[in-house]
Amino acid sequence: MSAGSQEEAPGGGPTVLRILLGSQLRKLRESKGITREAAGYEIRASGSKISRMELGRVSFKERDVADLLTMYGVSDSAERDALIGLARQANNPGWWQHFGDVLPTWFQAYLGLEAAASLIRTYEIQFVPGLLQTPDYARAVIMLGHAGASAEEINRRVDVRLQRQQILTRSGGPQLWAVIDEAVLRRPIGGVDVMRAQIESLIEASKLPGVRLQIIPFMVGGHAAAGGPFAILRFPEPELPDVVYVEQLTSAIYLDKREDVDHYAMAMERVCIDAEPPNHTPEILGKLLNEVGRPV
Repeated sequence: MSAGSQEEAPGGGPTVLRILLGSQLRKLRESKGITREAAGYEIRASGSKISRMELGRVSFKERDVADLLTMYGVSDSAERDALIGLARQANNPGWWQHFGDVLPTWFQAYLGLEAAASLIRTYEIQFVPGLLQTPDYARAVIMLGHAGASAEEINRRVDVRLQRQQILTRSGGPQLWAVIDEAVLRRPIGGVDVMRAQIESLIEASKLPGVRLQIIPFMVGGHAAAGGPFAILRFPEPELPDVVYVEQLTSAIYLDKREDVDHYAMAMERVCIDAEPPNHTPEILGKLLNEVGRPV
């Protein structure tokens, strides 16, 4: 097996393994009544580091896992070997780590979750979802936020977006359920030609078996999720909770507490009801395509 094949292809692995291992370590710690601060002291770290480990947000040192297992009273060699082996697997790099020069750490975490998800529900009010963007549209969006970047950096950022999209056509890939505000489709990002090609691409994407695409028309007025875009990710592993991802200008919020997830899930259900049914999407996009105007 080559070194490249050991890395995480679009299709997930290490991120979910870290979350699973972190969850197991949290349960073991709590069962012994040990605080995060005490656990952190055991491995020469802080309580906040233990929190990040238990959430699967950081990589694991096998020595730290071994020390924590000893502290938590795990003496069975088979159980110890299994958890330490999990730490070893969870440290395999994801494909996006090759793009670490252009990707902030907080977004790399999302890419890992996205690649491992079985269902991605997303609501967008400004741009076409990244998983559905054409290369030219993606380039135009990226240039809006990185106007001073070099051509090489822009190209690498576009490459990341295109690699992400491979999950939609791979065997066993996630289902994507996207709800897009009509304003997104009337905003001529990149110009008329780029926008027309993007709408045509969305028409084709809406026919994919793994994609459900809905449009919220202007006539709906205000709706439940008008505060901003977000995504809800669900995973095939029953031990893992759904995760809500809310991106900000220079960071992101990850929510997995039941009450937070439920709040966003209700908002998502509401916008799905407010939006036109998925079977209307090709017709709506076809009309919008004609209204954008023909390329000159």
